[in-house]
Amino acid sequence: MFSGIIAAVGRISLIERAGDRLRLAIDAGRLGLRDVSVGDSITVNGACLTVVKRGKKRFSVDVSRETLRVTAGLDREGEVNLEKALRLSDKLDGHLVLGHVDGVGKVTKVERLGANRLLRVRAPASLSRYIARKGSIAVDGVSLTVNAVRGAEFEVNLIPHTLAVTTLKDRRAGDRVNLEVDPLARYAERLLRR
Repeated sequence: MFSGIIAAVGRISLIERAGDRLRLAIDAGRLGLRDVSVGDSITVNGACLTVVKRGKKRFSVDVSRETLRVTAGLDREGEVNLEKALRLSDKLDGHLVLGHVDGVGKVTKVERLGANRLLRVRAPASLSRYIARKGSIAVDGVSLTVNAVRGAEFEVNLIPHTLAVTTLKDRRAGDRVNLEVDPLARYAERLLRR
């Protein structure tokens, strides 16, 4: 379980093929690893991955073929958003994020609004029913509030702090992003179907 409050921007610095999966070496940036052990979970651009090796400033994860199929950005070197799993005693600042990417969206617009930026994303049609105005969504692991929804497209506002501490500052129209809808919406739908 995660909160969507990014702890650090790291960097996928090495990718190795390991059978039918990839092993990623990730430079942890400002993410402290002293309390991280092999077997712990860290979200990498919103995907919950298991630490298989840990050094002082770098950790490694294995990414399955299935994870690669349903995510974007884990198959190439570059900057990634990082967050350690929550402890039961941790403060929850964002929203409940499982680290299970629901789908890949496409950025359709980035617009400067003073010091902020508007980010418009087209979600897969199958996810659009879970996205609500003033609801929560995780984009590349970042907890955000939805400001507008039009069909399968939604808009979020990126404040200067979010731009400074996440990779969302680099997003451009045409980029693919990992999306996780608010898990409460999925559970509510299942309950209502009964």
